[in-house]
Amino acid sequence: MPNASDPPRTDDVSGQPRPLAAGGRPLTAGVAMLATAVAVVSVLVGGLLAAVALTGHVFGAWRSPESLTPGLIGAAMLGTAPGLFAVSRARAWHEVRSLVHPLAVVLVGLFTVSLLNAGQLYIARGGSIVPVLFSLGWLFVLGALCVCALIALALQYLTSGRPLGPRGAPLPGWSKPALAVLGSAWLGIGTGLLVRPGFWADFVPWSVDRPDAQALGVWALALGVGVLGALAEDDLGRTGPALIALPGTAVAVTVVLACRAAAVDWSSGPALCLVSMVAGLLLAGLSGRVLLARSSAV
Repeated sequence: MPNASDPPRTDDVSGQPRPLAAGGRPLTAGVAMLATAVAVVSVLVGGLLAAVALTGHVFGAWRSPESLTPGLIGAAMLGTAPGLFAVSRARAWHEVRSLVHPLAVVLVGLFTVSLLNAGQLYIARGGSIVPVLFSLGWLFVLGALCVCALIALALQYLTSGRPLGPRGAPLPGWSKPALAVLGSAWLGIGTGLLVRPGFWADFVPWSVDRPDAQALGVWALALGVGVLGALAEDDLGRTGPALIALPGTAVAVTVVLACRAAAVDWSSGPALCLVSMVAGLLLAGLSGRVLLARSSAV
């Protein structure tokens, strides 16, 4: 249990006091540095991909049949960046693992997808100098970050810690079924796109090829891991950075979908499901922030 002399913990964003979760592993410098580095890369690369997609042009590490897919990948990178920046302000591993685990999924997944589809990269197929250099940088940076993520996580789990204390702000019971459905939906769709892209690509309501389908699957899988991870934590105080990343991702994805709405078959069932799932991310993140603020004020 925390001592009376312990300083009150503050919320990563608002600065308002919130319950102190005792025990656990301290956050290592490696994880904090990894999250910050990925956040910087996400702002630069994600911003570029999203901005180019909004103009209707196709740009990425491989040739995509539609600009919407690289735009959504860039939007997801941009949306998660604020949450990743917040990781460095945490002191304990259990406060950030609901976001760092999905981060590892994205890094390892996108690097693996890029290797599996190496023949589709501009560096292999050729083209103008800009996309060729971008694909080379994409592969190199992803590989370096992937290795750093695995090392940082291994060192984090080798760090000794104390048993966690009681949860300070448990999730309300009414939210758990909705989070389970939302997380399972993202997880299931992401797994399908990764394992059987040829089949599941037909359920994407715009034109995609194999690399597009698998890259989207990586992000869907990571979102599912994040939502279900937050559900497993069952403590709003342990999901601060994730509660920033969820609505940020939903808003960024919504902007790209709205600007490239003509490319989407909105009359299809998958389009309706996508809208519901993106709205679920937004509601989960915003309601989590509100509930956390209320629990801190008590």
